Amino acid sequence: MAVYLPSEKKKEIFKEFGGSESNTGSTEGQIALLSYRIKELSTHLHNHKKDHCTRRALLIMVGKRKRLLVYLKREDLQGYRALIKKLGLRG
Repeated sequence: MAVYLPSEKKKEIFKEFGGSESNTGSTEGQIALLSYRIKELSTHLHNHKKDHCTRRALLIMVGKRKRLLVYLKREDLQGYRALIKKLGLRG
């Protein structure tokens, strides 16, 4: 079985969105990581329609990303708008 999320990819995401590889606590980095994982799970569920455990995990991740986006919008509106545009969320 392949490794789900290699550490190199995680470091790359946090470097791009969080400022540095070790800044794993940044809200922008966490949202970007969740968006990447949501995209990967969506493609998995497209092929495996009866995988209900993964569907539940996907819904939990979507809810967590939504809460983080609400927090970011409340704290830093310009950062929120830039992140939404960069990730391509909300049309």
